Amino acid sequence: MNFAFSDDQLALAVTVRDVLRAHCPARAVREAGLGGDRTPAWSHLAKAGLFGMLVPEHHDGMGLGMTDAVLAFEETGRAALPGPVAETVAAAPVLLAADPAAASSALPGVAAGTTIVSVRLGDQVYAPDADLADLLILEEDGELYAVPAGGARLTPQPGVDPVRRLFAVAFDPSPGARLAHAGPGALRGVTVAVAAQLIGLARHLLETTVGYARTRRQFGAAVGTFQAVKHQLADVAIAIDFAAPLVYAAALAADRDLPSADRDVSAAKAAAGEAADRAARVALQVHGAIGYTDELDLRLWLARVWSLASAYGNTGLHRSRLRSAILGTPELRRWP
Repeated sequence: MNFAFSDDQLALAVTVRDVLRAHCPARAVREAGLGGDRTPAWSHLAKAGLFGMLVPEHHDGMGLGMTDAVLAFEETGRAALPGPVAETVAAAPVLLAADPAAASSALPGVAAGTTIVSVRLGDQVYAPDADLADLLILEEDGELYAVPAGGARLTPQPGVDPVRRLFAVAFDPSPGARLAHAGPGALRGVTVAVAAQLIGLARHLLETTVGYARTRRQFGAAVGTFQAVKHQLADVAIAIDFAAPLVYAAALAADRDLPSADRDVSAAKAAAGEAADRAARVALQVHGAIGYTDELDLRLWLARVWSLASAYGNTGLHRSRLRSAILGTPELRRWP
């Protein structure tokens, strides 16, 4: 299988990275956690086409697939971009496109970046960043509903990430708000998007930790020269290099609706979650206790790793699903 990305796919990722460097620095992420703007860079990313990537062309989008978008999602993870990015970019277009009326009314706004969407699918308990959303797509008793922000009651819930906030959502289901089912595509897509974000987070943590190890000194030498530290950083790099191709393969499988798609998505989410968790643990070990204090922005990336690692199925669940797919045994739990 060829994992070489096209020039256009690479260019899109570079564009997203450049926009995020300019408009979503660490300072913006920190301020988002303190009650500041929780959608920094969104208007600039909309102009770059991020929010219209998966929206069909006849609804003002680009009509691309997850394979085209996966590197851009990595960049949103690398920058720890606040807001329900995966939900708006990856889940909403698939869920809304299955219902012509909902698609016509909502998808142009999604493509333009003016309609923010949060979702609660399957066994998810909470909707991320629901207070920012203009539209909520909620699954209730096996049915999907598109609920405008004013039509739902939100209750904040405690979470590990002060930037990615969680909400319990209550609403009165009405037949008029019911959506046609879109099949498994949305759940696969948003899970791949989150897995790609975890790869981006892991890459950022590795780069940050390597840089710190070169400057922090103990016993008269940079800690990066210690063999134990080198080995830990090398293990992180290897974990990322093993996980990233699995995420790219899952994006391709989801786009083509391959028979192996669910297995591939679970393999990607599990591997990406493990790589990011390893990157976070090594970052903390190398930085020491200061790594989780307000003095360093590292804590923001750590919290995002822990938050996204459990989103749309944690590593244990996806390992269980992968094992069931390989061995042909029944799945024990619903996904996500």
